[in-house]
Amino acid sequence: MTLNRRRIKILDLIREDGHAKVHELSKIFKVTDVTIRQDLEILEDMGYIQREHGGAFLKDIGSFVKSGQVFNQTHIEAKREIARKAVTFINEGDSIILDSGSTTTEIAKLLTNFKELTVITNALNIALILGENHGINLIVTGGEFKAPTLSLTGKMAADALKNVHVNKLFLATAGISSDMRLTYPGLSDLMVKTAMIKSADKVYLVADSSKIGISAFANLGFISLVDAVITDANISNEHLKKIKEQNVDIYYSVTS
Repeated sequence: MTLNRRRIKILDLIREDGHAKVHELSKIFKVTDVTIRQDLEILEDMGYIQREHGGAFLKDIGSFVKSGQVFNQTHIEAKREIARKAVTFINEGDSIILDSGSTTTEIAKLLTNFKELTVITNALNIALILGENHGINLIVTGGEFKAPTLSLTGKMAADALKNVHVNKLFLATAGISSDMRLTYPGLSDLMVKTAMIKSADKVYLVADSSKIGISAFANLGFISLVDAVITDANISNEHLKKIKEQNVDIYYSVTS
């Protein structure tokens, strides 16, 4: 049994959303339901997931929720590299939105010494990281709880961002498709991300290079929705060119 490219992508999607349905995965990967069921069976046999009727969910997700950790810890050094670069764009006195996710969590860890900062987030773990800092005015949205990212999503989260204005948004994504669209595991994510983008003067997408070429279930729109991409130094020249063709700035730094 091996984790071929499709199975790796399936696992990545389940790690983002916590669960997945067979019929949705078959549409995403353009294969039959039978093929997806075989993939899920192999992922279950390897100990990554647990199958249920019509789909599958992450195994042992409860232990991560209790520990306050985001489930997806893959490519963590690249995410820390991105976080170090992202923080250089944040100034004292800024108001920012930090989206949920493992990369934005790494950004939050670097903000604990700020003296004057307003942070809005839909991530419970980020709230716990920043909540004890008296120099940070912390605002948390409501919404439906999503375990793998410890996030709040859906209409309630989106509504909390109405009439909000911030200087900068640090936006996450589950994948950037080959034609440079921002994609997410569920439709409930789209309304939240859209509300975040509308609220911000400047939008920075923080995404490690492994996410480029990945297409999740729901499509937000072209990458031109953001002003800049902050990624890691492993991004290919081909992907650099595609992003620049969308008139989006791109930043990265070499890992020290």
